Amino acid sequence: MASVFHMAFAHKPAPTPDAQLLTAVDANAAPAAAAYRDEASRLGAVRARDARADGQFVYSVRTTGVYCRPSCAARPALRENLAFHDSCAAAEAAGFRPCKRCKPNEASQAARRAALVAQACRAIDATDPTGPAGNSSAPDLATLAEAAGMSRFHFHRVFKEVTGLTPRAYAQARRAERLRTGLPGSGSVTAAMVDAGYKSSGRFYAESKEVLGMQPADYRDGGAGSVIRFALGACSLGSILVAATSKGACAILLGDDPDALLRDLQDRFPKAELKGGERDFERWMAQVVGLVEAPAQGLALPLDVRGTAFQQRVWEALRAIPPGSTASYAEIARRVGAPKAVRAVAQACAANALAVAIPCHRVVKSDGALSGYRWGVERKRKLLDREAA
Repeated sequence: MASVFHMAFAHKPAPTPDAQLLTAVDANAAPAAAAYRDEASRLGAVRARDARADGQFVYSVRTTGVYCRPSCAARPALRENLAFHDSCAAAEAAGFRPCKRCKPNEASQAARRAALVAQACRAIDATDPTGPAGNSSAPDLATLAEAAGMSRFHFHRVFKEVTGLTPRAYAQARRAERLRTGLPGSGSVTAAMVDAGYKSSGRFYAESKEVLGMQPADYRDGGAGSVIRFALGACSLGSILVAATSKGACAILLGDDPDALLRDLQDRFPKAELKGGERDFERWMAQVVGLVEAPAQGLALPLDVRGTAFQQRVWEALRAIPPGSTASYAEIARRVGAPKAVRAVAQACAANALAVAIPCHRVVKSDGALSGYRWGVERKRKLLDREAA
């Protein structure tokens, strides 16, 4: 597939990269929802030392008098000496004391790390000049690491493991979001630049087009001055709209009502100049319709992908799913480094505006069942059937 990714953002406000990313980090820090309810699944988790089961139950060992978390590295006990408990309190009520090795009555290492990273993310977020902290400079790596009680090297590695971004990249995404949010209502581009935290006009103008997808003044005016080419047509799945900026396809929308698809495009670019009916754009439409009819063939067109940092990570993971294969929301969450952020992954799939090109139709429930799809479950089923044929 010869598609080219561009990091750009539509004028229509989107959830901040930090809002979705921080939701994902907080989910990693929180206890998991109960999943290991029967003894067989609990025994399997203990034998596998499965850290995903930590926080869902504990097990006690009759011969030692202690209770442990499922991932405890202690030598496995015989089955007849094991008992399972829903909580630490239940194990202690049964007369067992916490293991000194795995400390089941304390937060897991993964949860502690996620909590520290969430704390660091909030420290970076608080650098918003308009926020309560009133700071204009993000804390540096040394400051963040010291607050987390880690060395700079170790903190940098942990932060990236939890979020998928470096602290610097997270801070840049936060600054970019302040710019996108502040520009439309700002008195001037310069004022928005300063309020967002850009210290250098040279750096601002070097980054702004990639951050905004257009010139800052055009973005501030709701896309005025930008040209979006589009075409409406029909395919075997119903109506289809294809739109593109100068960078590449920015929308591939499916539905039953062509007028509704056009209104969706207008909402995304409220002041852009929309140009339809161009003969040379029909080649783009033909290639996209060909993709819908045979999704396994890929799309040899550039893409202008617009979304938050977290959405970008999810969409990259979706494009890595081979045609004819599927992945669960939980699997995608693990691939982007946020194993408990299943809901945030589902929201990112729902925000995808490039049907089939970013194959959110390949994401299914953990049991393989089809779940909601922005363009209808039946369309999702047909796409998967075509890929499986």
